[in-house]
Amino acid sequence: MRSIAAPALAAALAVLPAAPAAADPVPVPSGTPAEDLPDGSEELFRMSDPRIVESSGLAASRLHDGVYWTHNDSGDYGPEVYAVDSTGATVATVTLSGAGVEVRDWEAIAVGTDAEGAPAVYVGDIGDNFQGGWPDIRVYRFTEPAELGDTAVEATTFTLAYADGGRDAEAMMVDPRDGRLYVVSKEVAGGVYAAPERLDPEGVNTLTRVDSAPLYATDASFSPDGAHYAIRTYWGATLYDAADGVSGRSVDRIGLPELDQGESLAFDHDGAAVLAGTEGPGSPVWRVPLPAVGAGPSPEAAEEPEATAAPAERGGAGASPLIWTGVGLAVVLIGGIALLVRRA
Repeated sequence: MRSIAAPALAAALAVLPAAPAAADPVPVPSGTPAEDLPDGSEELFRMSDPRIVESSGLAASRLHDGVYWTHNDSGDYGPEVYAVDSTGATVATVTLSGAGVEVRDWEAIAVGTDAEGAPAVYVGDIGDNFQGGWPDIRVYRFTEPAELGDTAVEATTFTLAYADGGRDAEAMMVDPRDGRLYVVSKEVAGGVYAAPERLDPEGVNTLTRVDSAPLYATDASFSPDGAHYAIRTYWGATLYDAADGVSGRSVDRIGLPELDQGESLAFDHDGAAVLAGTEGPGSPVWRVPLPAVGAGPSPEAAEEPEATAAPAERGGAGASPLIWTGVGLAVVLIGGIALLVRRA
C-alpha cells in the first residue's frame, strides 16, 4: 500500500531528533528479530523469485503441504498469483483472467472453498489509496490447482461494498468452517467486516461491520481448523478465540520480527505457528510459534508497546474511536514534520 503507512510514521518518531540528512536507499528487508519474539521464532525462507518484489499477502495451500500463495501489491504487475515452497522457490504461477479481473490494489490472499466445496484461493483487490474513494472493492476466486505448475485460469469476480462507506483495507480472511469472508479495514479506528454467508458473483455484496480491529491492520488469517484467527499490524499480531465466530475474544498478543513493511500473515499448515512476511525484493518470511492458548497473555504480549492492545474480552481496539483518532492525528503530524525535515 503506497499511502501514509505506519512504518513511515514510526520511523519518523525515531529520526525526528536527528540532524537532517539525504534520504538513503531503501534497504532489502532484513527481518531483524524483535526482543520479544516467542522462543523458536526463525526465518523460514526468503522469496527468491525476482518477480515477487511486493509480497503483500500470504496463505497456506489447502492441497499442497509446505506451499504458500502470495502476490504483488499494486503497481505495474500482471494479474498473477505465485505458489512458493518452504525454500522460497516459486513452484507455480497462476495468471488470472475473466470479467472484472484487474490489478487495482491487491492487498490480501486467503484460502477457502469454491461453490462446489473444493479448496479455492481468494485474492483481495481491497486496497484503496484514496481512503474510501472507490465505490466498491473486488475479490477474485479460483479453484486451487491439483497439480502445481504455470497455468492460466478464469477467476470468479465478486464485488463488495461497505455498508458504512468506502475505506482502505489490507487484511482479509476466510473461515474454513463455513466459508464466510471477512475484510479488516486499515484505519485508526479499524473494523472487521463480514461478507454475506454466500457471495453473489452477479450483484454487490454488502460488508457489515461486526467488530473493531487493531490500529492499521495489514493482514489477517484463520487457523486451519477455524478455532482461532489472528490480525496483524506493522508491530505485532492479536490472536482471537473463534469458537463462537467473529467477533471473538482476544486471547493473546504475538510479537513479530521487525520488518521493513510487514504486510502479510498466515497460519502454517498445522496451526502451531504464524508466518509473517514483508514487501521488498528477496523478502523474508518468518515462522513465529504460537503461545499456549488458555494460559493467559504471554509475557511478550504484556510487554508489547503497541498502543492498540486489544481488550481482554472483545474486539481489537481497546479505546474509543475518538481517542484513536487523536492518537492517529498526532502520529500523522509528527510524520509530516519528519518528512519536511528530510526534504529540507
